[in-house]
Order: sequence, then C-alpha cells, then structure tokens
Amino acid sequence: MSSQIMRVESVVARVLLAVMVGLVFMAGVMRWFGYPLVWSMDVAQLLFVWASFIGADMAMRKRGLIAVDLFVRWMPPRYRVYLDIVTGVVILVFLLSLSYLGYKLVMLNLERQFGDSGISYAYVTAAVPIGCLLLAITLAGQLVEAIRTATGRPILVFTPTRTKEEALAAAGESEL
Repeated sequence: MSSQIMRVESVVARVLLAVMVGLVFMAGVMRWFGYPLVWSMDVAQLLFVWASFIGADMAMRKRGLIAVDLFVRWMPPRYRVYLDIVTGVVILVFLLSLSYLGYKLVMLNLERQFGDSGISYAYVTAAVPIGCLLLAITLAGQLVEAIRTATGRPILVFTPTRTKEEALAAAGESEL
C-alpha cells in the first residue's frame, strides 16, 4: 500500500511541478505579447502549496526531512530510538491538531475568492489538513516500525538507516 501511495504522490508532484512551470512560462510569454494572464500566478501559487505538502510527505517516507541532530548524532540507536518515538508522538499530535484546525480553516474560506482567479480559497487551505493527514499517516507507520524494532536492531523514525559502508560512501570517505 505504501509503495502505491508513493507512486501516486510522485506522479502528482511531477504533474503539479510541470503545470506550475508551464503556467509561469506562459504568463511571461503572454505578458510580453501584451495579453497578461492575471489568474496564472494565483493558480501557480495554489499548485505550489499542494506540491509542498506532497513533497514533504514524500521526503518523510524516505526519512529525508531536514533535521538538526547535533545532540543526538552520537547516541547509540538502541537509546536514540526511544527519543525518536517520544519526539514522533509529539509531532503526530501536532500534525493531527493542524489537520483539525486546517479543516476549520477550509470551512471558513469556502466563500472567499483566491486573487483574480475566481477559485475558492478553500482549495488552497485544503492543502493544510490533507497534507498534515498524509504526514501523520506516514509518521504513524514509522512510529509503529520503530516501536516494533526498538528492542532488537532499531529502525529510527527520522534518520535513514544505513550500513556503515553506505554512510562512509555518502560522506565521501572510506574505511582504511
């Protein structure tokens, strides 16, 4: 199921990016010819918001979100997994709260118009609850995996698990 979701997200993200680039390019060309497309930038912004949330979920699935690990980098994985689980639960509660509050925001913006496009602003704000739900589902799956493996060889929630050789290769070093 996760690989199917990942494929769908990848296709949707690529299509959104292509449409955004196409719209911005077309708007620039049309403006040069004296026929500006005033709605195109609004639609491009709408697509960017959606692409951002989908991209964040894709990065979370690969455990590739930016992280500050200065203080936990040297902790052994068997201890760090518990810190990851606690942090993950806090983030999960936050994401679920954002989903709930984002839904309320969508309902408040149903009648509001987005710029000159004539599109309801609810389409823009809907990216928040839906994106946060996607992130919450991904995080919940990773938390379950971390809890299941905590006593053996732990799989960390926020760090890609690599072998020593893969980590050295990524850093551009080799074992002497």
